[in-house]
Amino acid sequence: MNSDFKYHISRRDLLVAGAGLAVSASLPPARASTVDERSIKIAPGQTRLGGSDRPSTAVWAYNSAVPGPKLRLRQGRSVRITVENGLDEDTTVHWHGIRLPNAMDGVPGLTQPPIKPGETFVYEFTPPDAGTFWYHPHTDSLVQLGRGLAGPLIVDEAEPVLVDRDLLWLLQDWRLAADGQIAGGFGGAMDASMSGRVGNAVTINGRAPADLGVRTGERVRLRLVNAALARMMALRFEGHRPIVVAIDGQPCDPHEPENGRLLLAPAMRIDIALDMQGDPGSRHAVIDDFYGGLAYTLTNLAYDKVSPLRAHPLDASVGLPRNPLPEPDLANAMHHEIVLQGGMMGGGKLAGVGGMPGMGMPGMNGGAAWAINGMSMTGDGHAGMAPQFTLERGASCHLTMRNETAWWHPMHVHGFSLSVLSRNGAPVPHRQWQDTVLMAPKDVIECAFVADNPGDWMLHCHVADHQMAGLMTVFRVK
Repeated sequence: MNSDFKYHISRRDLLVAGAGLAVSASLPPARASTVDERSIKIAPGQTRLGGSDRPSTAVWAYNSAVPGPKLRLRQGRSVRITVENGLDEDTTVHWHGIRLPNAMDGVPGLTQPPIKPGETFVYEFTPPDAGTFWYHPHTDSLVQLGRGLAGPLIVDEAEPVLVDRDLLWLLQDWRLAADGQIAGGFGGAMDASMSGRVGNAVTINGRAPADLGVRTGERVRLRLVNAALARMMALRFEGHRPIVVAIDGQPCDPHEPENGRLLLAPAMRIDIALDMQGDPGSRHAVIDDFYGGLAYTLTNLAYDKVSPLRAHPLDASVGLPRNPLPEPDLANAMHHEIVLQGGMMGGGKLAGVGGMPGMGMPGMNGGAAWAINGMSMTGDGHAGMAPQFTLERGASCHLTMRNETAWWHPMHVHGFSLSVLSRNGAPVPHRQWQDTVLMAPKDVIECAFVADNPGDWMLHCHVADHQMAGLMTVFRVK
Protein backbone atom coordinates (compact mmCIF):
# COMPACT_ATOMS: atom_id res chain seq x y z
CA MET A 1 0.00 0.00 0.00
CA ASN A 2 1.28 3.45 -0.87
CA SER A 3 2.14 5.22 2.37
CA ASP A 4 2.70 8.63 0.79
CA PHE A 5 0.69 11.17 2.70
CA LYS A 6 -2.10 12.20 0.31
CA TYR A 7 -5.63 13.32 0.94
CA HIS A 8 -8.55 11.99 -1.08
CA ILE A 9 -11.43 13.90 0.39
CA SER A 10 -14.67 15.25 -1.01
CA ARG A 11 -15.64 18.89 -0.64
CA ARG A 12 -18.69 17.85 1.37
CA ASP A 13 -16.64 15.80 3.86
CA LEU A 14 -14.14 18.62 4.19
CA LEU A 15 -16.90 21.06 5.05
CA VAL A 16 -18.45 18.62 7.51
CA ALA A 17 -15.11 18.00 9.18
CA GLY A 18 -14.51 21.71 9.47
CA ALA A 19 -17.93 22.30 10.94
CA GLY A 20 -17.71 19.31 13.27
CA LEU A 21 -14.83 18.19 15.44
CA ALA A 22 -11.58 20.06 14.86
CA VAL A 23 -8.85 18.66 12.68
CA SER A 24 -6.30 17.40 15.17
CA ALA A 25 -2.56 17.66 15.41
CA SER A 26 -2.49 21.25 14.22
CA LEU A 27 0.85 22.71 15.14
CA PRO A 28 1.21 25.50 17.68
CA PRO A 29 2.11 28.94 16.33
CA ALA A 30 5.75 29.48 15.54
CA ARG A 31 7.89 31.17 18.17
CA ALA A 32 10.64 33.66 17.58
CA SER A 33 13.21 31.39 19.27
CA THR A 34 14.69 28.53 17.29
CA VAL A 35 14.85 26.37 20.43
CA ASP A 36 11.78 25.16 22.29
CA GLU A 37 12.35 25.63 26.04
CA ARG A 38 10.70 23.25 28.53
CA SER A 39 11.22 22.40 32.20
CA ILE A 40 10.36 19.40 34.35
CA LYS A 41 10.63 18.90 38.08
CA ILE A 42 10.67 15.39 39.50
CA ALA A 43 9.29 15.13 43.04
CA PRO A 44 7.02 13.11 45.33
CA GLY A 45 3.32 13.86 44.95
CA GLN A 46 -0.21 12.60 45.41
CA THR A 47 -2.77 11.45 42.87
CA ARG A 48 -6.14 9.70 42.81
CA LEU A 49 -5.57 6.66 40.64
CA GLY A 50 -9.03 5.31 41.37
CA GLY A 51 -10.92 8.55 40.74
CA SER A 52 -12.04 11.53 42.82
CA ASP A 53 -13.99 9.37 45.29
CA ARG A 54 -11.02 7.11 46.12
CA PRO A 55 -8.11 7.69 48.51
CA SER A 56 -5.11 9.52 47.10
CA THR A 57 -1.96 7.53 46.40
CA ALA A 58 1.58 8.67 47.16
CA VAL A 59 3.54 8.72 43.89
CA TRP A 60 6.61 10.19 42.26
CA ALA A 61 5.66 12.62 39.51
CA TYR A 62 6.86 14.91 36.74
CA ASN A 63 5.55 18.44 37.35
CA SER A 64 3.18 17.03 40.02
CA ALA A 65 1.26 15.00 37.41
CA VAL A 66 0.85 11.27 36.70
CA PRO A 67 1.53 10.73 33.90
CA GLY A 68 3.89 13.64 33.38
CA PRO A 69 3.04 16.59 31.11
CA LYS A 70 2.45 15.81 27.45
CA LEU A 71 5.47 17.21 25.64
CA ARG A 72 4.38 18.13 22.12
CA LEU A 73 7.35 18.95 19.93
CA ARG A 74 8.00 19.80 16.28
CA GLN A 75 9.84 17.48 13.96
CA GLY A 76 13.22 18.98 13.14
CA ARG A 77 13.02 21.74 15.77
CA SER A 78 15.46 21.75 18.68
CA VAL A 79 14.19 21.46 22.22
CA ARG A 80 15.96 22.23 25.49
CA ILE A 81 14.46 20.53 28.56
CA THR A 82 15.73 21.45 32.01
CA VAL A 83 15.14 18.63 34.50
CA GLU A 84 15.26 19.31 38.24
CA ASN A 85 15.57 16.41 40.66
CA GLY A 86 13.38 16.87 43.74
CA LEU A 87 13.72 13.26 44.88
CA ASP A 88 15.97 11.99 47.64
CA GLU A 89 17.79 9.73 45.19
CA ASP A 90 19.56 10.00 41.84
CA THR A 91 17.58 10.02 38.61
CA THR A 92 17.86 10.63 34.86
CA VAL A 93 15.39 10.97 31.97
CA HIS A 94 15.48 8.68 28.94
CA TRP A 95 13.63 10.01 25.87
CA HIS A 96 12.37 6.67 24.71
CA GLY A 97 12.46 6.09 20.95
CA ILE A 98 14.02 9.43 20.02
CA ARG A 99 17.10 9.14 17.80
CA LEU A 100 19.23 11.69 19.64
CA PRO A 101 22.89 12.33 20.52
CA ASN A 102 24.35 9.73 22.89
CA ALA A 103 25.06 12.31 25.62
CA MET A 104 21.32 13.08 25.82
CA ASP A 105 20.14 9.45 26.15
CA GLY A 106 19.76 9.46 29.93
CA VAL A 107 21.62 6.29 30.95
CA PRO A 108 23.57 6.89 34.19
CA GLY A 109 27.22 5.94 34.09
CA LEU A 110 27.09 5.27 30.36
CA THR A 111 25.92 8.49 28.71
CA GLN A 112 25.75 10.97 31.62
CA PRO A 113 26.32 11.29 35.36
CA PRO A 114 23.11 10.76 37.33
CA ILE A 115 21.18 13.84 38.38
CA LYS A 116 21.80 14.15 42.11
CA PRO A 117 19.06 15.26 44.53
CA GLY A 118 18.58 19.02 44.25
CA GLU A 119 20.52 19.26 40.99
CA THR A 120 19.46 19.90 37.41
CA PHE A 121 20.46 18.58 34.00
CA VAL A 122 19.70 20.13 30.63
CA TYR A 123 18.75 17.82 27.78
CA GLU A 124 18.94 19.28 24.30
CA PHE A 125 18.14 17.48 21.06
CA THR A 126 16.37 17.85 17.73
CA PRO A 127 13.79 15.13 17.09
CA PRO A 128 14.31 13.85 13.53
CA ASP A 129 11.17 11.71 13.50
CA ALA A 130 7.50 12.53 13.92
CA GLY A 131 5.49 10.10 16.01
CA THR A 132 4.49 8.87 19.45
CA PHE A 133 7.26 8.55 22.04
CA TRP A 134 7.53 8.78 25.83
CA TYR A 135 9.96 9.58 28.63
CA HIS A 136 10.89 7.83 31.87
CA PRO A 137 13.80 7.36 34.30
CA HIS A 138 16.75 5.10 33.64
CA THR A 139 17.97 5.16 37.24
CA ASP A 140 16.49 2.80 39.83
CA SER A 141 14.16 2.06 36.92
CA LEU A 142 12.00 -0.57 38.58
CA VAL A 143 11.09 1.61 41.56
CA GLN A 144 10.91 4.98 39.81
CA LEU A 145 8.73 3.71 36.97
CA GLY A 146 6.66 1.70 39.42
CA ARG A 147 6.00 4.81 41.51
CA GLY A 148 4.65 6.75 38.56
CA LEU A 149 7.47 8.39 36.61
CA ALA A 150 6.37 8.26 32.98
CA GLY A 151 5.19 10.87 30.50
CA PRO A 152 4.13 11.11 26.84
CA LEU A 153 6.13 12.84 24.14
CA ILE A 154 4.55 13.55 20.75
CA VAL A 155 6.45 14.89 17.75
CA ASP A 156 4.00 16.34 15.25
CA GLU A 157 4.23 15.77 11.51
CA ALA A 158 5.16 18.77 9.39
CA GLU A 159 1.65 18.75 7.93
CA PRO A 160 -1.44 18.05 10.06
CA VAL A 161 -2.96 14.59 9.83
CA LEU A 162 -6.59 14.71 8.76
CA VAL A 163 -8.62 13.10 11.55
CA ASP A 164 -11.40 14.43 13.72
CA ARG A 165 -9.63 13.84 17.00
CA ASP A 166 -6.09 12.94 18.08
CA LEU A 167 -6.24 11.02 21.37
CA LEU A 168 -3.58 9.54 23.64
CA TRP A 169 -3.90 6.60 26.04
CA LEU A 170 -0.84 6.25 28.24
CA LEU A 171 -1.44 2.93 29.99
CA GLN A 172 0.10 2.18 33.38
CA ASP A 173 -0.15 -0.84 35.63
CA TRP A 174 -0.02 -0.53 39.41
CA ARG A 175 0.43 -3.00 42.24
CA LEU A 176 -1.69 -1.43 44.97
CA ALA A 177 -2.18 -2.50 48.57
CA ALA A 178 -5.59 -2.62 50.26
CA ASP A 179 -5.21 1.00 51.44
CA GLY A 180 -4.73 2.25 47.87
CA GLN A 181 -0.99 2.84 48.30
CA ILE A 182 1.70 1.40 46.04
CA ALA A 183 2.74 -1.96 47.43
CA GLY A 184 6.35 -2.53 48.42
CA GLY A 185 8.41 -5.54 47.53
CA PHE A 186 10.05 -4.18 44.39
CA GLY A 187 12.60 -6.57 42.92
CA GLY A 188 11.33 -9.80 44.44
CA ALA A 189 12.91 -13.01 43.15
CA MET A 190 9.65 -14.38 41.69
CA ASP A 191 9.03 -11.20 39.70
CA ALA A 192 12.66 -10.95 38.65
CA SER A 193 12.87 -14.48 37.29
CA MET A 194 9.37 -14.86 35.84
CA SER A 195 6.91 -12.42 34.24
CA GLY A 196 7.91 -9.28 36.19
CA ARG A 197 5.90 -7.05 38.53
CA VAL A 198 2.42 -7.26 37.00
CA GLY A 199 -0.02 -5.14 39.03
CA ASN A 200 -3.67 -5.29 39.97
CA ALA A 201 -4.90 -1.95 38.58
CA VAL A 202 -4.60 -0.40 35.12
CA THR A 203 -5.01 3.32 34.46
CA ILE A 204 -5.47 5.36 31.29
CA ASN A 205 -3.72 8.72 31.52
CA GLY A 206 -3.35 8.27 35.27
CA ARG A 207 -7.00 7.55 36.07
CA ALA A 208 -9.23 4.52 36.42
CA PRO A 209 -10.68 3.98 32.93
CA ALA A 210 -14.02 5.63 32.17
CA ASP A 211 -16.11 5.33 29.02
CA LEU A 212 -14.71 7.16 26.01
CA GLY A 213 -17.43 9.27 24.41
CA VAL A 214 -17.43 9.03 20.61
CA ARG A 215 -19.67 10.07 17.75
CA THR A 216 -20.84 7.96 14.84
CA GLY A 217 -18.93 8.82 11.66
CA GLU A 218 -15.86 10.40 13.23
CA ARG A 219 -12.28 9.23 12.67
CA VAL A 220 -9.94 9.12 15.64
CA ARG A 221 -6.18 8.78 15.71
CA LEU A 222 -5.53 6.89 18.93
CA ARG A 223 -1.98 6.80 20.26
CA LEU A 224 -1.45 3.83 22.59
CA VAL A 225 1.56 3.86 24.95
CA ASN A 226 2.31 0.96 27.31
CA ALA A 227 4.18 2.52 30.24
CA ALA A 228 3.73 -0.50 32.54
CA LEU A 229 6.60 -2.21 34.30
CA ALA A 230 5.74 -5.67 33.02
CA ARG A 231 2.11 -6.05 31.91
CA MET A 232 1.68 -7.20 28.33
CA MET A 233 -1.57 -6.14 26.67
CA ALA A 234 -3.62 -7.49 23.76
CA LEU A 235 -6.39 -5.01 22.98
CA ARG A 236 -9.53 -5.85 20.99
CA PHE A 237 -11.98 -3.13 19.94
CA GLU A 238 -15.31 -4.95 19.78
CA GLY A 239 -17.35 -4.10 16.70
CA HIS A 240 -14.54 -2.00 15.22
CA ARG A 241 -11.66 -2.45 12.78
CA PRO A 242 -8.60 -0.54 14.00
CA ILE A 243 -5.99 0.23 11.35
CA VAL A 244 -2.38 0.27 12.54
CA VAL A 245 -0.62 3.29 11.02
CA ALA A 246 2.56 3.48 13.15
CA ILE A 247 4.52 1.29 15.55
CA ASP A 248 6.95 2.79 18.07
CA GLY A 249 6.56 6.18 16.42
CA GLN A 250 7.49 4.92 12.96
CA PRO A 251 4.85 4.83 10.21
CA CYS A 252 4.14 1.45 8.63
CA ASP A 253 1.93 0.25 5.79
CA PRO A 254 -1.60 0.69 7.19
CA HIS A 255 -3.05 -2.69 8.12
CA GLU A 256 -5.51 -4.44 10.39
CA PRO A 257 -3.81 -6.30 13.26
CA GLU A 258 -3.72 -10.09 13.17
CA ASN A 259 -6.92 -11.54 14.65
CA GLY A 260 -7.96 -7.98 15.48
CA ARG A 261 -5.66 -7.90 18.55
CA LEU A 262 -3.16 -5.13 19.19
CA LEU A 263 -0.18 -6.66 21.01
CA LEU A 264 1.30 -3.93 23.17
CA ALA A 265 4.28 -4.81 25.36
CA PRO A 266 5.90 -2.50 27.93
CA ALA A 267 7.53 0.51 26.20
CA MET A 268 5.78 -0.14 22.88
CA ARG A 269 3.55 2.39 21.14
CA ILE A 270 0.97 1.76 18.45
CA ASP A 271 -0.93 4.47 16.58
CA ILE A 272 -4.26 3.39 15.10
CA ALA A 273 -6.86 5.04 12.90
CA LEU A 274 -10.34 4.18 14.19
CA ASP A 275 -13.46 4.96 12.20
CA MET A 276 -16.44 5.13 14.55
CA GLN A 277 -19.14 3.13 12.74
CA GLY A 278 -21.24 2.03 15.72
CA ASP A 279 -24.89 3.05 16.04
CA PRO A 280 -25.70 6.24 17.98
CA GLY A 281 -26.27 5.34 21.63
CA SER A 282 -24.42 1.99 21.45
CA ARG A 283 -21.51 0.86 23.65
CA HIS A 284 -18.59 -1.33 22.60
CA ALA A 285 -15.99 -2.84 24.92
CA VAL A 286 -12.24 -2.50 24.57
CA ILE A 287 -10.94 -5.76 26.01
CA ASP A 288 -7.43 -6.76 27.10
CA ASP A 289 -7.13 -10.54 26.79
CA PHE A 290 -3.37 -11.13 26.73
CA TYR A 291 -3.31 -13.36 29.81
CA GLY A 292 -5.35 -16.52 29.29
CA GLY A 293 -8.42 -16.64 31.52
CA LEU A 294 -7.82 -13.12 32.87
CA ALA A 295 -9.48 -10.99 30.20
CA TYR A 296 -11.04 -7.74 31.41
CA THR A 297 -12.76 -4.71 29.91
CA LEU A 298 -10.30 -1.84 29.82
CA THR A 299 -12.92 0.72 28.77
CA ASN A 300 -15.93 1.19 26.51
CA LEU A 301 -16.56 3.24 23.39
CA ALA A 302 -19.80 5.03 24.29
CA TYR A 303 -21.59 6.52 21.29
CA ASP A 304 -23.44 9.79 21.59
CA LYS A 305 -27.09 9.62 20.61
CA VAL A 306 -26.75 12.58 18.23
CA SER A 307 -26.89 12.11 14.47
CA PRO A 308 -23.72 10.86 12.73
CA LEU A 309 -20.96 13.31 11.95
CA ARG A 310 -20.88 11.94 8.41
CA ALA A 311 -22.75 9.18 6.60
CA HIS A 312 -19.65 7.37 5.35
CA PRO A 313 -16.08 7.00 6.68
CA LEU A 314 -13.78 9.94 6.01
CA ASP A 315 -12.51 9.68 2.44
CA ALA A 316 -8.85 10.36 3.21
CA SER A 317 -5.80 8.13 3.28
CA VAL A 318 -4.74 6.98 6.76
CA GLY A 319 -1.11 6.55 5.65
CA LEU A 320 1.48 8.67 7.46
CA PRO A 321 4.57 10.27 5.92
CA ARG A 322 7.67 8.16 6.43
CA ASN A 323 10.44 9.42 8.70
CA PRO A 324 14.02 9.91 7.42
CA LEU A 325 15.36 6.49 8.47
CA PRO A 326 18.41 5.24 6.56
CA GLU A 327 17.83 1.92 4.75
CA PRO A 328 20.27 -0.86 5.73
CA ASP A 329 22.44 -2.36 3.01
CA LEU A 330 21.64 -6.00 3.74
CA ALA A 331 24.00 -7.37 1.11
CA ASN A 332 26.99 -5.79 2.86
CA ALA A 333 25.77 -5.77 6.46
CA MET A 334 27.76 -6.90 9.47
CA HIS A 335 26.07 -9.88 11.17
CA HIS A 336 25.71 -10.07 14.94
CA GLU A 337 23.62 -12.24 17.24
CA ILE A 338 22.36 -11.93 20.79
CA VAL A 339 20.89 -14.83 22.74
CA LEU A 340 18.54 -14.29 25.68
CA GLN A 341 19.03 -16.80 28.49
CA GLY A 342 17.91 -17.55 32.04
CA GLY A 343 14.83 -17.04 34.14
CA MET A 344 12.77 -19.72 35.81
CA MET A 345 12.55 -22.80 33.59
CA GLY A 346 15.43 -21.33 31.63
CA GLY A 347 17.29 -24.59 31.41
CA GLY A 348 20.74 -23.11 31.19
CA LYS A 349 23.64 -21.82 33.26
CA LEU A 350 24.21 -18.07 33.43
CA ALA A 351 27.88 -17.87 32.53
CA GLY A 352 29.79 -14.85 33.71
CA VAL A 353 27.44 -14.12 36.60
CA GLY A 354 29.50 -15.61 39.38
CA GLY A 355 28.48 -18.21 41.94
CA MET A 356 27.40 -21.76 41.30
CA PRO A 357 24.46 -22.70 39.10
CA GLY A 358 21.46 -24.06 40.91
CA MET A 359 22.27 -22.27 44.18
CA GLY A 360 19.05 -20.55 45.22
CA MET A 361 16.43 -18.89 43.02
CA PRO A 362 17.56 -16.75 40.07
CA GLY A 363 17.23 -13.06 40.88
CA MET A 364 17.27 -13.58 44.65
CA ASN A 365 18.73 -10.72 46.72
CA GLY A 366 19.17 -8.54 43.66
CA GLY A 367 21.32 -11.05 41.84
CA ALA A 368 21.26 -12.00 38.19
CA ALA A 369 18.39 -14.03 36.75
CA TRP A 370 19.02 -13.42 33.05
CA ALA A 371 21.89 -13.12 30.61
CA ILE A 372 22.63 -12.05 27.05
CA ASN A 373 25.24 -14.22 25.33
CA GLY A 374 26.10 -15.65 28.75
CA MET A 375 26.76 -12.30 30.44
CA SER A 376 24.53 -10.43 32.88
CA MET A 377 24.42 -6.66 33.29
CA THR A 378 22.31 -5.85 36.33
CA GLY A 379 20.95 -2.43 37.30
CA ASP A 380 20.60 0.56 34.99
CA GLY A 381 23.94 1.09 33.29
CA HIS A 382 27.64 0.71 33.93
CA ALA A 383 30.57 2.81 32.83
CA GLY A 384 33.35 0.87 31.18
CA MET A 385 31.39 -2.29 30.39
CA ALA A 386 32.85 -3.97 27.33
CA PRO A 387 30.43 -3.74 24.41
CA GLN A 388 28.76 -6.89 23.15
CA PHE A 389 29.75 -5.86 19.63
CA THR A 390 31.22 -2.80 17.88
CA LEU A 391 30.15 -1.23 14.60
CA GLU A 392 31.88 1.28 12.38
CA ARG A 393 29.89 4.44 11.93
CA GLY A 394 27.75 4.20 8.82
CA ALA A 395 27.89 0.41 8.64
CA SER A 396 24.75 -1.66 8.24
CA CYS A 397 24.06 -4.24 10.94
CA HIS A 398 21.99 -7.41 10.52
CA LEU A 399 21.06 -8.38 14.09
CA THR A 400 19.60 -11.76 15.04
CA MET A 401 17.91 -12.01 18.46
CA ARG A 402 17.18 -15.47 19.89
CA ASN A 403 14.95 -15.94 22.92
CA GLU A 404 15.99 -19.20 24.58
CA THR A 405 13.87 -18.48 27.66
CA ALA A 406 10.33 -19.49 28.62
CA TRP A 407 9.18 -15.86 28.95
CA TRP A 408 8.17 -12.86 26.84
CA HIS A 409 10.70 -10.04 26.40
CA PRO A 410 10.18 -6.62 24.74
CA MET A 411 13.74 -5.86 23.62
CA HIS A 412 14.45 -2.12 23.40
CA VAL A 413 17.34 -0.57 21.51
CA HIS A 414 18.49 2.95 22.39
CA GLY A 415 19.41 5.49 19.73
CA PHE A 416 18.03 3.62 16.71
CA SER A 417 14.95 2.12 15.10
CA LEU A 418 15.18 -1.41 13.77
CA SER A 419 13.79 -2.60 10.47
CA VAL A 420 12.12 -5.87 11.50
CA LEU A 421 12.86 -8.40 8.75
CA SER A 422 11.61 -11.79 9.91
CA ARG A 423 10.13 -13.71 12.85
CA ASN A 424 10.90 -17.43 13.09
CA GLY A 425 11.89 -17.49 9.45
CA ALA A 426 8.74 -15.79 8.11
CA PRO A 427 9.06 -12.30 6.60
CA VAL A 428 7.50 -9.52 8.68
CA PRO A 429 5.07 -7.54 6.49
CA HIS A 430 4.02 -3.88 6.44
CA ARG A 431 7.56 -2.38 6.43
CA GLN A 432 7.73 -2.16 10.20
CA TRP A 433 10.42 -0.24 12.10
CA GLN A 434 10.52 -0.60 15.87
CA ASP A 435 12.68 0.39 18.83
CA THR A 436 11.01 -2.20 21.09
CA VAL A 437 10.58 -5.66 19.57
CA LEU A 438 8.39 -8.13 21.47
CA MET A 439 9.82 -11.65 21.57
CA ALA A 440 7.66 -14.60 22.53
CA PRO A 441 9.30 -17.64 24.17
CA LYS A 442 11.72 -19.33 21.74
CA ASP A 443 11.27 -16.61 19.09
CA VAL A 444 14.05 -15.85 16.61
CA ILE A 445 13.83 -12.36 15.14
CA GLU A 446 16.03 -10.82 12.46
CA CYS A 447 16.28 -7.06 12.10
CA ALA A 448 18.62 -4.47 10.65
CA PHE A 449 19.73 -0.86 11.07
CA VAL A 450 22.37 1.61 9.94
CA ALA A 451 24.91 2.49 12.64
CA ASP A 452 24.80 6.22 11.96
CA ASN A 453 24.68 7.41 15.59
CA PRO A 454 28.02 7.14 17.46
CA GLY A 455 28.30 6.15 21.11
CA ASP A 456 27.74 3.31 23.56
CA TRP A 457 24.09 2.27 23.43
CA MET A 458 21.89 0.12 25.63
CA LEU A 459 19.97 -2.90 24.38
CA HIS A 460 17.74 -4.44 27.05
CA CYS A 461 14.44 -6.02 27.96
CA HIS A 462 11.84 -3.44 28.96
CA VAL A 463 10.20 -5.64 31.56
CA ALA A 464 11.88 -3.63 34.32
CA ASP A 465 12.50 -6.63 36.59
CA HIS A 466 14.25 -8.46 33.75
CA GLN A 467 16.44 -5.47 32.93
CA MET A 468 17.47 -4.96 36.53
CA ALA A 469 18.22 -8.70 36.91
CA GLY A 470 20.64 -8.92 34.01
CA LEU A 471 18.82 -8.78 30.65
CA MET A 472 20.77 -5.82 29.35
CA THR A 473 23.85 -5.24 27.25
CA VAL A 474 25.78 -2.53 25.38
CA PHE A 475 26.90 -2.14 21.78
CA ARG A 476 29.25 0.51 20.42
CA VAL A 477 29.18 2.65 17.30
CA LYS A 478 32.49 4.36 16.66
